[in-house]
Amino acid sequence: MFSSAFFVTFFVLGSAFECRFNATVNQEKLQVHLVPHTHDDVGWLKTVDQYYYGLKNYIQQACVRNILDSVISQLRENPSRRFIYVEIAFFETWWNEQSDAMRAEVKKLVQEKRLEFINAGWCMNDEAATHYNAIIDQMTYGLNFVEKTFGSDARPRIAWQIDPFGHSSEQASIFAQMSFDGLFFGRIDYADKNLRLKQQTMEMVWRGSRNLGQDSDIFTGVLYNVYNPPKGFCYDQFCHDSPIRDDPNNNDNNVKDTVERFVQTACEQASHYKTNHIIFTMGSDFMYENANLWYTNLDKLIKYVNQDGRVNTFYSTPTLYLDALHSADQTWELKTDDFFPYADCPHCYWTGYFTSRPALKRYVRLNNNLLQVCKQLELMTGSGMDTSGHSSDTLRRAMGVAQHHDAVSGTSKQHVADDYAKRLAIGAAECQDLIADVLGKFTVKNSGTQPPDLKFCDHLNISVCDVTEENKSFTVTVYNPIARDVTTMVRLPIASSAMAVYGPHGKPIKSQILPISDATIQLRKNQNQSSTSSFEIVFNAKIPALGFATYFLNSTELSATNELHLDPPIKAYGDAEEMSIENEFIKLSFAHGTDHLTSMTDKTSNVTTALKQAFYWYKPSIGDEFSQQSSGAYIFRPDEIKPNLISQGWRTRFLKGPLVQEVRQVISPVISQVIRLYTGQRHAEFEYTVGPIPIRDNGGKEVITRFETDIKSTKLFYTDANGREMQKRELNFRPTWNLDVTEPVAGNYYPVNSRIYIKDDAKQLTVLTDRSLGGSSLMEGSMEIMLHRRLLVDDFRGVGEALNESGISGKGLIVRGKLCLTLAPPQSSAALHRELGELMLLEPVLAFAPNSLTFNKWTSQYNSLHSGLNRELPANVHLLTLETMGDSALIRVEHQYEAGEDAKLSQPVNISLEGLFTDFEIESMTEMNLSANQLLKDKEPLHWNIKTRKEAGKKKKRMTSRAATDLNVYLTPMQIRTFKAVIKRHSNKNTFK
Repeated sequence: MFSSAFFVTFFVLGSAFECRFNATVNQEKLQVHLVPHTHDDVGWLKTVDQYYYGLKNYIQQACVRNILDSVISQLRENPSRRFIYVEIAFFETWWNEQSDAMRAEVKKLVQEKRLEFINAGWCMNDEAATHYNAIIDQMTYGLNFVEKTFGSDARPRIAWQIDPFGHSSEQASIFAQMSFDGLFFGRIDYADKNLRLKQQTMEMVWRGSRNLGQDSDIFTGVLYNVYNPPKGFCYDQFCHDSPIRDDPNNNDNNVKDTVERFVQTACEQASHYKTNHIIFTMGSDFMYENANLWYTNLDKLIKYVNQDGRVNTFYSTPTLYLDALHSADQTWELKTDDFFPYADCPHCYWTGYFTSRPALKRYVRLNNNLLQVCKQLELMTGSGMDTSGHSSDTLRRAMGVAQHHDAVSGTSKQHVADDYAKRLAIGAAECQDLIADVLGKFTVKNSGTQPPDLKFCDHLNISVCDVTEENKSFTVTVYNPIARDVTTMVRLPIASSAMAVYGPHGKPIKSQILPISDATIQLRKNQNQSSTSSFEIVFNAKIPALGFATYFLNSTELSATNELHLDPPIKAYGDAEEMSIENEFIKLSFAHGTDHLTSMTDKTSNVTTALKQAFYWYKPSIGDEFSQQSSGAYIFRPDEIKPNLISQGWRTRFLKGPLVQEVRQVISPVISQVIRLYTGQRHAEFEYTVGPIPIRDNGGKEVITRFETDIKSTKLFYTDANGREMQKRELNFRPTWNLDVTEPVAGNYYPVNSRIYIKDDAKQLTVLTDRSLGGSSLMEGSMEIMLHRRLLVDDFRGVGEALNESGISGKGLIVRGKLCLTLAPPQSSAALHRELGELMLLEPVLAFAPNSLTFNKWTSQYNSLHSGLNRELPANVHLLTLETMGDSALIRVEHQYEAGEDAKLSQPVNISLEGLFTDFEIESMTEMNLSANQLLKDKEPLHWNIKTRKEAGKKKKRMTSRAATDLNVYLTPMQIRTFKAVIKRHSNKNTFK
């Protein structure tokens, strides 16, 4: 329609392609892939249900059900149209509402690749605050819905993380192991992006794991417009861009102008990429409610741009785009670090959300623990044994939603955060019912015996449990979800100061009774808990691998095995004396006069470090949308580099006994802490209570704790990626560009999902967290963790609400959590923090029941000990997954050490699953990819030319040929292997196939 004589060249450095308009062969032209899409947050400003049904549109106009209805209708109108969809949490709800006729239509669209599932997790998960266990679960849940509903041809090949605020290496590795060929996202640091645009490195091969090498490679592209349409080409009802007016008799005809702007826009974008293919993301948040607006204009755009002839454009998908890049046979840069932290301007570091809503972050972690137990026991019961009607499904869905990048991240509105917690609570209650039913039936010896009525206590962290406080005699059944025997300290509130504990064989167990701290009593009041118990009992429980042990507690007089240890307040010490607590492995020393921590000693290696701990708060910047950036749910921006010390005169009390020694500290009216050393444990536990953060001065506060040592760490520290591999961090440094240090504090914060450490040649101090938090090392020898945030202004990133959690009392959220510290020489540290990290992730689950029977009477009716394994797994192997998947058992085992971390435990290991489980036998198993939606033997990763071949290293041999009856599993460092298994139960003739 238009002349092709117009000639402009955009020279592309390092590429053979030029945006030339005299090309006669179509393949030489710039190829513009138009990708219609919608980004549907699984909760953010509205709840999941409000988004789906279009409720509360005064908050945000959004109705996912209308989007899918409208898109499907428009796809049927024109066979050239395409659309991609991502969030299965929404799609499954819509699918369940459809008629058989509509489902047939949709299946046809999927078969024709005109409706394509991209990513297809239950949600588009966050990458900073999510644990790899939960990421794998939620991705598996969504991907297997697609597999089950649409078949293997619909398997997504593209990971689509367009909105998360930073990207982790572990996430890239997980995607590669799930058979994704490509990963695209929109948000990277502004300085990183500017450099990549200049150097044409917006697309690369990302190696997510240094341990897995090329098995963790995934082609990765940074989208030019984040995930929005190019400026001037948005045709949604929310947009203000002019529609295409092509009536030749209309004076407002704008076809020529539209084509001209499109060509110029395309060529400008192409100048920053290596090939003659570029992608235009034609959509954004909750767009396509009226899909006709989009497709009418996109049809015209394609028609007239192609008639013009200078560039070629067409409906496409990220999959087609990736295949075009692969065919270009380019050489790509290799990326080996990650994309944290993310900043969108010099003073806008999105590092606050690493800690935002810390109580929700903990609740998500706790429910991951519960879900793994629920799935294990669900599989172990077998058909016919679980008659309760309960399943893990509700909690699986709630946990899937909770991994969303506005959920566990803490970046939603308050009412949405409450909805996330409510969903988890509903799912948790159902799983607890299932666990109680299964454990109860496992305990029964005779079919005519009524199982014990097991109950759960959700507030043990504040010493509240009705069963243990209101009964003089009760049982505690402790289930261990780890595939090794575990020894753990059980701590329970009791009403009496005299209580005896007996083990599964009826023998007395040493215990210790302590007074409940004043801080806990006050916290109960703030949480509206009616508990009145004044004491806690502590005892050591030994639980078999993947099994349970029942302990018996009875009120009694004080005895030699049950002593009340109530040390008086601190005595007067001489100047030469020091105060300390210690067990057989660790000694913690405190200064006379101030009671502050001064040193930590590991007795095993005879290593000592100076160790000082203090609490501080950063004053958040308070700006406005047009001038100074403020701290908010997303962004951390302290007003000053130096934090304010919280010191109002510490009050300290030492309590010492045979099982635990404690230092109880009251730091200020809103901060207290208990430091504990348990017998037999090689770590120190720091249980902090922070809040309500005061705001009487009309200012928010961001509370940290800082540990200072004499370790010569220089500028280096290490943080974990989603609970797995460790990432080296360097103060004021980025591996791929020269960092302009505009925010010396916030710009050096990283996600601490499970641990952070510093080290020198002689010693390593590791801090492990019980939830995802933000942390850093801003000075040599120090580490700081942000524990809590309360802010009074928004940070203008869309949530439109200050992060000012009121808590149950309405006076402000109170957070209680744990940090665990290990000290050892670097060469032996991994064995400590890897084992402890596993124990903190998968804590034993406690179930309680009142008991009026004698021990002999009880054991005549019930089993008090059971193991799900005939033998323990090696110390470096973790049973990551044991669950039901359709008619199969899904089993994942992983090597949980990195190469070189430990002289013995980092070595490859061979295990056999034959005869491993006590309740069932594996008859055969088939190896799958990580998400269990493709046979591993069918996985054929795309080969990409990598620029630095020396850095790429050798490709390891993948083990794909194995007989179905071969139950031996060989694991290399950090390797996860996934199997679908046919099992035969020992207790009946049911067989999963």
